[in-house]
Amino acid sequence: MATTTSITTSYAGSKASGFISAALLSAPTLDKGGITVKPNVKYKSVMQKLAVGSIIADASCDFAATSSVTLTERYLQPKDFQVNLELCKKDFESDWLSIEQGFSSFDELPKSFANYLIGHVAAKVAANVENNIWNGADSVGSGEFDGLVNLMTADADVIDVTGPATDASNIIAQLGAVIDAIPETIYGNEGLAIYISQADARSYVRAQAALGYKDLYHVGQTAMDFEGVKLFVANGLSAGVMVAGEKDNMFFGCGLQSDQNLVKLIDLADIDGSQNVRVIMRYSAGVNYAIGSELVLRSVV
Repeated sequence: MATTTSITTSYAGSKASGFISAALLSAPTLDKGGITVKPNVKYKSVMQKLAVGSIIADASCDFAATSSVTLTERYLQPKDFQVNLELCKKDFESDWLSIEQGFSSFDELPKSFANYLIGHVAAKVAANVENNIWNGADSVGSGEFDGLVNLMTADADVIDVTGPATDASNIIAQLGAVIDAIPETIYGNEGLAIYISQADARSYVRAQAALGYKDLYHVGQTAMDFEGVKLFVANGLSAGVMVAGEKDNMFFGCGLQSDQNLVKLIDLADIDGSQNVRVIMRYSAGVNYAIGSELVLRSVV
């Protein structure tokens, strides 16, 4: 009698956190520590902004308030999402068996065929999350949350820089324009970085090679920087779009331990006799930042 693979299983709440974490936090911007992660956001997280006027006054013997204090708030409210997929086991069993028997370059083997399928879907979710972090646009049925670029575009406090499409011939000048726009309050801070796209990273390396520094950034052996400011390659950014700011000012929120988290695999073999498996995921994710006046957004015109 032929061996069959039955994989119906489910994980919910905290038990699903490992799978959800792999799906969400494998996005390159998060995996490489590009922005701050706020896990376990049940509903919303408040980010308070404190603004003060002139706080220095001539000394006297009396206490006299020297400034006004304005407290404003921004909210990080992750949006709920779901993944509903139907996959054919036969399309994946041969790959799984190759990995399990060692005929593969994989160093870490999934513990089960179920984990292999979950990992396959989690990789797709991670790619989507990476794009959403920067370019997402929240609307009914979009399957997206508002990304950082859209939030910054709508915020008058964010410092805007515009310029032409970028390539190796102008990338240095365009990065210089971003550097010039960085406010004094954060310039030189350790957590400051300019976030650039893969296309702009390639243009920058090519420009360096043209200047005679062809081995400076060879195959990622040296971390990229521009005039002392770290360059962070964010896969979700579009060519020519750049963001300058501190990691601690930009946040990704999710509910890794939330009761709403769910990962479920349903084998339909015992239900309709097919070789199909349904994969269900439920999770939450979203981004925001605290202080718009300490962010620079470079757009293409």
